[in-house]
Amino acid sequence: MGERLSSARVRAFIGRDEELGRFGEALAGDPQAPFVFYVFGPGGIGKSTLLRRLADHARAVGRLLVELDGRFVSRDPADFERAAGPFLDVPGTVLVVDSFEYCQWLESWLWHHFLPRAADDTLVVLAGRRAPQPQWTADPAWAGLLHVTELEPFSEEQARSLLVAAEIRHELRDRVLRFAGGNPLALSLAAAAGSSGCGREELWAPSADVLRTLLAGLIGEVPTAAHRRALEVAAQAHSTTEELLDAVLPGEDAHLLFSWLRDLPFMEPTHRGLYPHDAARETLAADLRWRAPNAFETMRQRLADEYLRLLREAPEERVWTVTDELFYLFREGKTLARLRTWSREDEVHDRPLHPEDIDVVLRMAEETEGAASAELVRYWAQRQPQAFSVYRLVSTGRIVAFTARLALPAPPDPQDLATDPVVAAAWEHTDATVPVSPGEHIGISRFSIYPERYQVPSRVIDLSSSRAQAEAARARGRAYGFAVFQDAETWAERVKGTLSDTGARPRVGEHTYGLFSVDWRQEPVESWLRRFISATEVPAPPGPSPISRNAFDRAVREALAHWRDAGAFAACALMRARLAADFGDPAGELRELLRRAVDDLARDPRGVRACEALTAGYFSGAPTQEAAARRLGLPYGTYRRHLRQGLDLLCEALWQQELHGP
Repeated sequence: MGERLSSARVRAFIGRDEELGRFGEALAGDPQAPFVFYVFGPGGIGKSTLLRRLADHARAVGRLLVELDGRFVSRDPADFERAAGPFLDVPGTVLVVDSFEYCQWLESWLWHHFLPRAADDTLVVLAGRRAPQPQWTADPAWAGLLHVTELEPFSEEQARSLLVAAEIRHELRDRVLRFAGGNPLALSLAAAAGSSGCGREELWAPSADVLRTLLAGLIGEVPTAAHRRALEVAAQAHSTTEELLDAVLPGEDAHLLFSWLRDLPFMEPTHRGLYPHDAARETLAADLRWRAPNAFETMRQRLADEYLRLLREAPEERVWTVTDELFYLFREGKTLARLRTWSREDEVHDRPLHPEDIDVVLRMAEETEGAASAELVRYWAQRQPQAFSVYRLVSTGRIVAFTARLALPAPPDPQDLATDPVVAAAWEHTDATVPVSPGEHIGISRFSIYPERYQVPSRVIDLSSSRAQAEAARARGRAYGFAVFQDAETWAERVKGTLSDTGARPRVGEHTYGLFSVDWRQEPVESWLRRFISATEVPAPPGPSPISRNAFDRAVREALAHWRDAGAFAACALMRARLAADFGDPAGELRELLRRAVDDLARDPRGVRACEALTAGYFSGAPTQEAAARRLGLPYGTYRRHLRQGLDLLCEALWQQELHGP
């Protein structure tokens, strides 16, 4: 029976290739392999599953195995030593200790007194929720003998493979993945619950049994009702600070509760507060929504009221994050807040424009919008340098984008009107509607340049919008707010109900821009924000797609990448999209559809260069993008810009076919 269980575990095991490989080298006697393997991570991340897999491997090669569970180790080190006796006496023994956080008090004794007495060729595997004490990872004596691994959630590919194996219906997988967040325990429980009870049009939701098991596995025991409420705050807030707890849980000891939250293994400290791992957040929120829906809504409104208070009263250096936090509360459902981008991949932060940034900013502007726009960036950077923000990747510090939010007093400066057609159009609109009085001013989000994700929803647009809304809430005498987008038709749909299309289409160089406005004298910013997050609905597509928009865009790119490999193209994910469902010759007809969609881009003058870049990059046989750029006689950076624009336009056109048909 043990062999059958071991075989089943091997078949079901997913990922963790690096850990398995290093442990295999150690079992084989590699002198460079570690002696101690220390695995840590939050509940449900797969520590025990990995340990069972490693134990099976050790047993299969004939090693003596000693397995201990930290939950049942007594406070006397002598008891631990007796239970692990063969490790000190029998060469080749493998000692495995799970749930090490329950006997973490043994750690110093282990490193100092127990492990140095190990028999020859022995190995140790420790797994717990907490990282090892830093003095051991920093100790040069242990540097080559200790291998520490923090287990990460499954990648999306690994998580999907688990759900495919569990036969979860295709249209439910995105919802399950969003709930589980790559956490193996949450995925396994969701897979075990399966698709039962869900109609085709319904959203999958975890059952009470699944939630109860997850709460026990991910979170464990909660000391008091106040601690439970602190968890429920952290589940809804994008990030949690001690001040936030103090504001929304009056009468409780916020310092004590925050300290407790900070020590939980699934809480990640960030520069803005504590951020729970996705599976823990979704489990807590789903559990509260299921067992106490009124309490869930009350907590959300309490948080929203606190964010709106901060919008009015917080110090200026903190207030710009408030609208971001506010929108996060309402990211689910049919509110416009869900159009914002919540992924923390490639997280960016903004900083003021410095003189040494000017060359980078001008180059970005010219590559993305052309030389005429770059000259306007130079003009405004000289006139209002404080209006500019540059966005750097948190991971590397590289500048990836910039924005400019201008504040222009009435009456307008004739030089500004003569120089910038977009600003001139904004003032013309105010004169034609409700003129701006002396002492008032307008705000205009003039530039939003992110070459890698130009004019599509992104964290850069989110953060710039948050700053613009915060500035509007606190500014004295702001009459209008304006936003500028190159793809006016698409953005008119995205901002419907919150910004009005002025109808103006000013031209700068080769490009035409749409101008959208709101009159802050007619509606206070706070009322506008409440309407934005909770009342205005996004028009729903007429029918669901079996894959999400992000997955669809990846599938389009995959199909293009495999264009010259018939076998890989025939197996690409785009074959499973709804637009290919009725094809008699799937591979041939999908090729024709893609080729026709690329050619159609050239019908619009804005898409001619994009069409040429896609054709040269994927259909012409050019071996590299550099070669494609040479064929078109373009600098590589310019070619890449046209290619990115082409991919965005192509994905949008095909997505409309996916939703609405040809």
